[in-house]
Amino acid sequence: MKPACIPDNEQERLQALHEYRILGTKPEQSYNDLTTIASEVCNTPISLLSLVDKNRQWFKAKVGVEATETPRDWSFCAHAIQATDPLIVEDALNDERFSDNPLVSGDPNIRFYAGFPLQNNEFHRIGTLCVIDREPKTLTKTQINVMEALARQAVAFLELRKRSITLLESFCQLTNSQGIISTCSYCRKAKNEDGHWQHLDQYLSKRSTLSFSHGICDACIEVQFPEVLEIWQQEELLKL
Repeated sequence: MKPACIPDNEQERLQALHEYRILGTKPEQSYNDLTTIASEVCNTPISLLSLVDKNRQWFKAKVGVEATETPRDWSFCAHAIQATDPLIVEDALNDERFSDNPLVSGDPNIRFYAGFPLQNNEFHRIGTLCVIDREPKTLTKTQINVMEALARQAVAFLELRKRSITLLESFCQLTNSQGIISTCSYCRKAKNEDGHWQHLDQYLSKRSTLSFSHGICDACIEVQFPEVLEIWQQEELLKL
């Protein structure tokens, strides 16, 4: 087994990764959707959104495996972040870098690997969106194009997360000397100075120039108003 070399800009790369504050967070649908689509498009049993930390690769989203992380020295993705182009290994048994890798000789028995680097605007490659199979295979040009698009979307989600965190922290510093908003872990209401719980939009509107409009997202309609959704679906069928 040949562990990947450490990138020359490793300290800057790790700093960029940690700025997203995503390592160790719970699964999120937006990232899960990316790995699901990747697995379906490439017809592979395994897909991972893998972030390469100092000594491990950690999976923000995954399809087809139970593990949440592996050692960095075992990581195919640590090799994939060495360049901007995808790393495609058609048969790991025929590649001296991976032929005796524990992930090849043991579970999940990797044979095929295709890793698409997650590169931010500062050219820091923090991880990959990858697909894995237990049989040798190749990807079509169309599959490669879709995977590259999904990898860009993953970076867009991460950037949005970082900007949201920065905005919230800035707001806290302006309105709260301790820099903290106390929120309920379940309903997401915020506690004001009087100890009363308010919806977050009410809390923010009284402390900033932000304004809010309200609607119902598709997921909440499905859960809270299934009868309305059923009527809409019937109406759509009648239009066909």
